[in-house]
Amino acid sequence: MTNEQWQEVGDRVFVRRHQSYDLNVGLVVGDGHCLVLDTRCTHREAADLIAAIRRITPDPWTVVNSHSHFDHYFGNAVFVPTDIWAHARCAATIARTGEEQKAILAERMPPERRAEMEEVEIVLPDHTFTDQATLDIGGRAVHMRYFGLGHSDNDIVLHVPDAGVIFAGDLVEEGAPPSFGDGYPLDWPRTTAAMLAALPGEVIVPGHGAVVDRSFVTTQGAELEEVAELARQAHARGLRDLIATFPYPEDVAKIAIERAFLQLDAA
Repeated sequence: MTNEQWQEVGDRVFVRRHQSYDLNVGLVVGDGHCLVLDTRCTHREAADLIAAIRRITPDPWTVVNSHSHFDHYFGNAVFVPTDIWAHARCAATIARTGEEQKAILAERMPPERRAEMEEVEIVLPDHTFTDQATLDIGGRAVHMRYFGLGHSDNDIVLHVPDAGVIFAGDLVEEGAPPSFGDGYPLDWPRTTAAMLAALPGEVIVPGHGAVVDRSFVTTQGAELEEVAELARQAHARGLRDLIATFPYPEDVAKIAIERAFLQLDAA
């Protein structure tokens, strides 16, 4: 699992997979400029990331946050001054919950790392969009797209068309089941399918785990659809013991059902 060297997955498009949270960070290098996707969990982890970036390129960067979970944006402060892009709801969620996320994580950290968490300064994205936007990264177009509710309500996808690479963020998970903690199980399959239908490219980078291909995402999308359908059945018929038939472990399935029931109760 541990591999903190850069992997070039397309022409001047790199992924760095970290032992911490098995997190993937993306780097797109253009002429005189680069893009960094996600900034890790603490300032110290972000500083380590910057040192790794500087082994690839000396150029200034634009930062993109894939969504509003701590491991993807707590390092933002170390990258400023720079433009930081995200979905509009991502920025709003960070503004509302960032300090709470920090406090919760500090409690979970081993004592020797709490000072590291206390150093974190919550820095919000200062450039936002709601549907799609395109960045010019040193002469290379990088498209940012929002396809719908999924792992959260603000997951975005990066597409580097000249390299055939898709950064799917936590809409795709490799090495562990998808995380449903504040997800939308009923919508997630449609969102993943919309991403595959809209974006060409065989190289798909998940938010965590190994780089995958379209067939992996199609299979995971079918699993997500199975979760959604079982949750609908359990909600309609009261058969919560259907949890035993889910394609994921019981603890994951319980969270998926809980989140799906919240959606169905509100419908």
